[in-house]
Amino acid sequence: MLEYEQHYRSHGKNYIAGLDEVGRGPLAGPVVACAVVLPESFFHEGINDSKQVAESKRKSLFKEIISHPAIDIGIGLVSERVIDSVNILQATRIAMWEAVCNLAGRPDHLLIDGLLLEDCQISQTKIIKGDARSLSIASASIIAKVVRDSFMEYCDTAVGGYNFARHKGYGTTLHIEALRKIGASWLHRRSFAPVNIFIGGAFT
Repeated sequence: MLEYEQHYRSHGKNYIAGLDEVGRGPLAGPVVACAVVLPESFFHEGINDSKQVAESKRKSLFKEIISHPAIDIGIGLVSERVIDSVNILQATRIAMWEAVCNLAGRPDHLLIDGLLLEDCQISQTKIIKGDARSLSIASASIIAKVVRDSFMEYCDTAVGGYNFARHKGYGTTLHIEALRKIGASWLHRRSFAPVNIFIGGAFT
């Protein structure tokens, strides 16, 4: 999990940010990205791809990661309206760049899960399944997941009837049934199928 970090540190890249996103697939809510710069001394064997970690363990790891005084963390959040206007891939890149910009320092290198940032002046490496291969990316994955899940839990009280706290906006049977009954809300991604057939409360 430290192979990439150690490789780039050996080439003089000491301030390395791992980047990951959460929320490309849901039918509602934002896409959230996180950039994390870990100190060389940091390691935790429990940190892995957030999708492979139980929710209770994920929240515990989240607290351990953010409580380390030497860690730099940036968050980027792009709304469902922007997703609808530019498409989810570009929205993901925007969220990732916002996360980098919200770091306290400028990274020497970026380790990114699955894609590259366009027109980026910082050297970067795309790592397929990076959240299972890089501690920095896995840490970013966990933080982004907890942040987005918390936001969707809050939205469950602000936008009633959809059970966002349970499915976090993903297209579960429960979510689809709520869409069928009451239509799409302002939080839904209107460019996504099947949301676009539930707009206005109609099922067509």
